[in-house]
Amino acid sequence: MQFTFQAPGKVVFGRDTARQLPEHVARRGRAPLVVTGASPQRHGALLDALRAAGLAVTVYPVAGEPGVDTAAAGARLAREAGCDLVLGLGGGGALDTAKAVAALATNREDVFNYLEVVGAGRPLTTRPLPLFAAPTTAGTGAEATANAVLTVPEARVKVSLRSPMLLPELALVDPLLSASMPPAVTAATGLDALTQLLEAFVSVKANPMTGALCREGLRRAALALPMAYADGADLAAREDMALASLWGGMALANAKLGAVHGFAAPLGGLFDAPHGQVCASLLPFVTAANIRALRARGADSPALAAYAEAAALLTGTPSAAPEDAADWLAATCRRLDAPSLAKLGVTRADIPTVVEKAARASSMQGNPVALTEAELAGILEAALGAEARLPRQAAASRPATPRHGRPGGRA
Repeated sequence: MQFTFQAPGKVVFGRDTARQLPEHVARRGRAPLVVTGASPQRHGALLDALRAAGLAVTVYPVAGEPGVDTAAAGARLAREAGCDLVLGLGGGGALDTAKAVAALATNREDVFNYLEVVGAGRPLTTRPLPLFAAPTTAGTGAEATANAVLTVPEARVKVSLRSPMLLPELALVDPLLSASMPPAVTAATGLDALTQLLEAFVSVKANPMTGALCREGLRRAALALPMAYADGADLAAREDMALASLWGGMALANAKLGAVHGFAAPLGGLFDAPHGQVCASLLPFVTAANIRALRARGADSPALAAYAEAAALLTGTPSAAPEDAADWLAATCRRLDAPSLAKLGVTRADIPTVVEKAARASSMQGNPVALTEAELAGILEAALGAEARLPRQAAASRPATPRHGRPGGRA
């Protein structure tokens, strides 16, 4: 057995650890570029604390899903302002932007020279600016990944700028920063985290280390996500979802993802829909299709056993079958009001284009079974439904919440 495992240089986790940010930043730089979401005033106290520590702070707000122009403009700003460190403080979009800015500030070729799929995919030649990440959502795990996802409007697709040098030097995860997320954002980001844990767990690139992270992440997320959705002030649930997101990021950075994210890349570029909502719309149907395909032509695949183990973790039933995972996911997506693809603007006429683009997506390389074009189209057809229908009729009577107790051993 051989595998490699890469992770952020340092992880700081815990409630109220955001208070430590000025100290960490001051040890590494004096003029940070702080990349935030569209409303940096939400982080006014933290920004003031950075300034009070004698740091020359430049704020770069980013609205919505970041594009290549957003990243290039941020890199120019970092150079013009003389910034010596980049801090991503926000959701996945802010963190992805921070990564791309840190890379492009020192690697000055056109961004397309470094992009996958639509670009040359060349490696970075110069080390990026020092990069710190402090997520304010619990979903993407971008604080622990080695890529920055960017939208390319002219190609109508999302692609990655990828390099081991994009792993943050510091990932500071304070669950309190995510406590203000409204239910809809909690659901979308949490289902993204759940997707990443499951896809990395069954990936063709899974290894013992990613498996350990995914097992614990799936167990915690299965219980914590419905609780955080129902009560945003449940700090124990917020803490578990922050852990699940962090572990999902670590796992996907080392084990790849699968067809959900293979679809999400073109769908995110073709339609103005948040990444987490796209994942939620697809997750039960991709899971069901993968299990059917594995039973038909890969019954001896370790992924089928992994799906059974995931089903046991999600449902709390040790004897669960792989199909029970798809059923639980569908029921949970429905419970969390996940949208159908149709509600995100996708139509049946879009299916051939999405299938063609998804087949080329890098995430498809990690899927546990090679899906045919007909199977990919069938997933989209099913996900277009008016609601997240259960993949199997028998699932209607199954609860969405596992029957085991709340996780113990909280960090």
